[in-house]
Amino acid sequence: MALISAFYEALSRADYAAMERCYHPEVSFGDPVFQEVEGRDRVMAMWRLQLGVRSGLLAEIGDIAADEFSGTAHWTARYTFSSTGREVVNRIDALFRFDDELIVRHHDEFDFKRWSRMALGRPHGLLFGWTPMWRKTIRDRAVRELDNIQPV
Repeated sequence: MALISAFYEALSRADYAAMERCYHPEVSFGDPVFQEVEGRDRVMAMWRLQLGVRSGLLAEIGDIAADEFSGTAHWTARYTFSSTGREVVNRIDALFRFDDELIVRHHDEFDFKRWSRMALGRPHGLLFGWTPMWRKTIRDRAVRELDNIQPV
């Protein structure tokens, strides 16, 4: 539980070095937008991208449960989506697997349609947020932006 708490505390501070110390070198990350991101360098690039489009991220963590092999957490991400200026309150269920006392798998699950309505507003988020084509457009854009991030 301490590892999960440390990760979210670092995320709230945008402390990339502390976040990175929580991840195994072979970590994989998945969520409804990025789907699958492999390796600590690429996962950390994804977080730099995410925090760059979110202003004032507040990660409110709750209901952490963990043993030596896996863990879960329910957290709420509160932020302003910078490209639209819209306030977002995203409720997320996280799953973790551990190896060598580090996070080797991190998967976040949230309601894509709800997120799309909050982050993008009308008409896009409200009218198209539920469609597979819109999801693919958002996912493809996210992967292109991730591919353009220079390693630190």
